[in-house]
Amino acid sequence: MKNSSLLISAFLAFSSLNASEVLSKEALGQALYFDVNLSKNRTQSCATCHNPNAGFVDDRENGISKMASLGDDGKSLGDRQAPTASYAKFSPNFHFDEKKQKYIGGQFWDGRATTLEEQAGGPPLNPIEMGMESKKEVVERIKENSLYVNSFKNIFGEEIFKDENKTYDAMTVAIASFERTEEFSPFDSKYDRYLKGEYDLTPLEDLGKSIFFSNNNNSCATCHVLKGEDKAGETFTNYEYHNIGTPANNELRAKNGVKEIDKGLLANPNVKDEKELGKHKVPTLRNVAVTAPYMHNGVFKDLKTVVEFYDKYNNKDRTINNETGKVWDEPEVKDTISLKELKANALNDRKVEALVAFMKLLTDKKYEHLLDK
Repeated sequence: MKNSSLLISAFLAFSSLNASEVLSKEALGQALYFDVNLSKNRTQSCATCHNPNAGFVDDRENGISKMASLGDDGKSLGDRQAPTASYAKFSPNFHFDEKKQKYIGGQFWDGRATTLEEQAGGPPLNPIEMGMESKKEVVERIKENSLYVNSFKNIFGEEIFKDENKTYDAMTVAIASFERTEEFSPFDSKYDRYLKGEYDLTPLEDLGKSIFFSNNNNSCATCHVLKGEDKAGETFTNYEYHNIGTPANNELRAKNGVKEIDKGLLANPNVKDEKELGKHKVPTLRNVAVTAPYMHNGVFKDLKTVVEFYDKYNNKDRTINNETGKVWDEPEVKDTISLKELKANALNDRKVEALVAFMKLLTDKKYEHLLDK
């Protein structure tokens, strides 16, 4: 599928199928992805917080300027921004890399879901998200739909509904199979077209590209390059976990009532080492220009602010957060900041603008119209 409007059309078409019809695994996953009946009050689906028309993030205001997601109960607010589901399929399974001595991959900001399937199974049972009380309750909702029942049996076997745990797992497999389709990762941005000789960079974009990929000039490539400069299929993340000194989002905390610090990677039940405190997964920069606000907690509204925030570690004159007009807030977690990775040359304002221009190039073609908003 080449555009997200087709997603909606295809989903609506499912309702016209006969009960005897069956869906493919990807089509079943698509239907489940959009189905609000998998939430307690039947108000939320996967697409609510990962909207295919908005870069697969939550573009609802939620009374908090998109900083976090509002739950199915209409009142619960999370403490982190919903990360984009675009290009998520490329994240390796969560693991500890013995050579790098670092945790890699997984899903969510803290990697607590090892696989894409495990991630798909998280939100329906999260009390502040979709709010279902048990896998059994989710399976009962699935069984309300005869098309689902027939499709599950056709794909996963006639016995699939005899074990609710297996049924629930099958649901996550179907959703993940949909999330692995080209709709989520088309690689058709201006940057991708430039690599194919189909787009000419502007002088500012070209400068931004040179700075971005140069370890001598800044720290972008340290964490946001996996394959290398001008390599096709670059996802612009190395899937590591780092603490870059992000401040707490006090505006969000005033609304959601959260008091404790965000432990980041240390909140992952598989991680026990205190030195992982406050580290969060390096996100893809694909579609970054259309998926504001930024950082794991949505504390910054503008992409330029993010670049200036990084620059403050190397530029003694970069002392003011232009969004607040005040000095930068203190990091929420100070002791584990990746100072080595953040080390770079100071940037002047033109270079900041150039980096922003380059990151705008990473926008999927279907979202380019959002750059003007």
